[in-house]
Amino acid sequence: MTKTIEVEIFGQRFSINGDADESYVQKLAQVVDKHMKHIAQGTKTITPHKLAVLAAINIAHELFESEKKRQQGEADVERR
Repeated sequence: MTKTIEVEIFGQRFSINGDADESYVQKLAQVVDKHMKHIAQGTKTITPHKLAVLAAINIAHELFESEKKRQQGEADVERR
């Protein structure tokens, strides 16, 4: 069942529609918020839009690295 979940990311409120668990969506929003705040600390002036794009790139990088490690782990298990 689709529901609306309110989250806050980088001081902005967003309504997320979906059927995911609310606590899960809140955790996702917290990860994005953390990345945006971290990037903002290292820059003088940057728009929230650019922060969001840089945060997305960082999160995608973490995902790719995690997937690479998982695949490497599977390859190690198969070799043994």
